[in-house]
Amino acid sequence: MRYHYHPHITRLWRDAARFDDVERIPPDAEAVQFRREKKSHRGISRFSGLRGLSAEATDQDFLEEICQLSQLEYLELAWPTTAKDLTPLIQLERLKFLRIDSPRNIEDFTPLLRLPQLEALIIENAKHLTTLDWLKPMASQLKVLGIEGSMNTDQRIESLAPLAEFELEALLLVSTRLEDQDLTPLHGMASLRLLETALNAPRREFEALHAARPELVCSWFHAEKWNGFRDPRPPKAKV
Repeated sequence: MRYHYHPHITRLWRDAARFDDVERIPPDAEAVQFRREKKSHRGISRFSGLRGLSAEATDQDFLEEICQLSQLEYLELAWPTTAKDLTPLIQLERLKFLRIDSPRNIEDFTPLLRLPQLEALIIENAKHLTTLDWLKPMASQLKVLGIEGSMNTDQRIESLAPLAEFELEALLLVSTRLEDQDLTPLHGMASLRLLETALNAPRREFEALHAARPELVCSWFHAEKWNGFRDPRPPKAKV
């Protein structure tokens, strides 16, 4: 798992086995990886002891059944995510980590605000997600936030300004395009320890952030990282 800095994930996934048939899942399993093949997910809700689940090819029916697993603390909706409504997730009151990969049909992410224990949220390649304003109610709750693109598609983010009051420990902006190219909202985030990001701001922005937060880990703070790279094109002027 890439998110190795989060100890909760490491613990749950150390021995997670992979299945595509619910009949093969051990009745006492705590964490599994499952790929849906047509209706092969039917019955997964009876594994009430599951605390961790990586679910591939999650359609709406699969999501509805996943959300009956009330003990879940860790959930990955791995590629492809074709569900259209995230509202069922509000049943998962113990959920601490949620990753959603390529939710191409999701337009409303606000149901995630009703997950009271959520500490880490990773959303990748979300077609209809361009602003972070909706996340503001989670400013004091989230410790890890990832808004990322894919190998072939950058995730467009209007601005980091909505994160200015957050208390994040890690911020992941891999394969992103930051429209205003402004990193100043991170200057006052004293809790932030790790920034993994695409080159989505000019070098002076990274230098200013490094000066404001010298203890922050970010590869763009190192001069050698810039070999062969140049500043991204400046943002288009607003008309």
